[in-house]
Amino acid sequence: MEQAKIDRINELAKLAKERALTEAELAERDALRKEYIAAWRESTIAVLENTVIQTPDGKRHKLRKKGSRPGN
Repeated sequence: MEQAKIDRINELAKLAKERALTEAELAERDALRKEYIAAWRESTIAVLENTVIQTPDGKRHKLRKKGSRPGN
């Protein structure tokens, strides 16, 4: 997500503390928040997919999704 959009989210948050936001501002804030959360999730998933756990015996294992079993 571009820094300009993050700055706009922060600007709208500051405005919301000072006064009530207009309908247009509320819609813009919600859209920007959804985009930010989607980008955050995508980034976090990418990090986790590339994370490796090393056991004390030196073996390395990729993380698995919750509920998945080895060998499936």
